[in-house]
Amino acid sequence: MGEWDVLGRLLDKVQSHSTVIGKIWLTVLFVFRILVLHAGAEKVWGDEQSDFVCNTQQPGCENVCYDLAFPISHIRFWVLQIIAVATPKLLFLGHVLHVIHIEKKVKDRLKKQAELDGQSSLFLRRAYKIPKYTKSSGKINIRGRLLLSYVLHLIAKIVLEVLFIVGQYFLYGFTLEARYVCTRFPCPHKVDCFLSRPTEKSVIIWFMLVSAFVSLALSLVELFYLSAKAVKECITRKQDYTVTPVTPPLSERKAFKRQGEVIQNCVNLDGVNENNMDEVHI
Repeated sequence: MGEWDVLGRLLDKVQSHSTVIGKIWLTVLFVFRILVLHAGAEKVWGDEQSDFVCNTQQPGCENVCYDLAFPISHIRFWVLQIIAVATPKLLFLGHVLHVIHIEKKVKDRLKKQAELDGQSSLFLRRAYKIPKYTKSSGKINIRGRLLLSYVLHLIAKIVLEVLFIVGQYFLYGFTLEARYVCTRFPCPHKVDCFLSRPTEKSVIIWFMLVSAFVSLALSLVELFYLSAKAVKECITRKQDYTVTPVTPPLSERKAFKRQGEVIQNCVNLDGVNENNMDEVHI
């Protein structure tokens, strides 16, 4: 279980930077996939190869029949599936940590220049981007590049889930039969091989399959939710910026007024300097 603890700690950091649906997805991953895989499935498949019995004494026949029946163990297949679908989450966590680091550096630069006069601070704010992803609570506001990264990681999860579900179907189906017929070399004829506890193993297979479908559905719902949210914010932003071409918005008028005051002050200073220079020449 120690190897799962490392993955659990990493995904726990992602949970604080996920949506509500993303947190539910992580709960399903931990409880219904990782915990069940460790607590039940590993014990059920403990006798997978040792109790795979074939009605032949031909050397090597039993081994090649087992390899044909199970190209990859169900346990190893599910471990690969969990790691694969969790990898996009970890990549998104890396992007989030990078954004937090960049905005922390920007905040430190702004804090160091806080004692400068207003005009210098204005130029500083224009030179450095004001932090817009990190909230005051320390959490991440999913927007802009982070929203794109979040959507891409959701698409990657959906594709991986579908590929593993289809792969499981083509490898060994969704149920196990008690008898498996093998005709592979070096078996001299059709050999009947028998699996241990096929019904119990089929129940675990269906449980893991349903958990995968639930995770897939949650990822699709989260993708549609973020898409609808992005469209709504885009429409709201366009409405906020829609102004008449004759009258500029209040914020722009104030900005023009401040720029006019700055220019006027510069002109006045130049005039004072010229008068002082004339007095010195006289």
